[in-house]
Amino acid sequence: MSEIGFERRALLLGGGALVTAGFAGFELPAAAAAGLAATPTMRGGANNYIPGAQIVERIGGGGFVISGTVRRVGDGAPLAGQRIQMWAHTKEGSESDPRSHGATLTDANGVFRLEMPQIIPALGQAHAHLAYDSKEFETVFLRPLLSSARDTSLEAHFVLQRA
Repeated sequence: MSEIGFERRALLLGGGALVTAGFAGFELPAAAAAGLAATPTMRGGANNYIPGAQIVERIGGGGFVISGTVRRVGDGAPLAGQRIQMWAHTKEGSESDPRSHGATLTDANGVFRLEMPQIIPALGQAHAHLAYDSKEFETVFLRPLLSSARDTSLEAHFVLQRA
């Protein structure tokens, strides 16, 4: 009998993302969305944060995709026009380098997507940083880990609470 190994953190993040966003391409049923809790800020998420990073079409040469959703606490309604900032240690620059930072806005369905250069490990971990940092809702910093330094995409989901 073969064993399937699950890393606890990956399982929890994946399950949380599934509950937050629903299955890809499907809306979260109203009953499941009701009572969604706010996304907590992750420890280390604000490292190298640069307030007011410019809204960009792409960071650097692209090739790595970060996408996700932004929803409202409680009812899970998608939030359009919300600013999400992203930065990472990539093959084109360190996460403290301003050219490694950029922001994008969510679409009418609360979905965001931004390309950046391939993320590479920093301090032994391949990870990205994301922030919701506007005034309407409480600030949230995320620092999701990639399961492999060879990953070419990452999803992150926010559930926001009014400030």
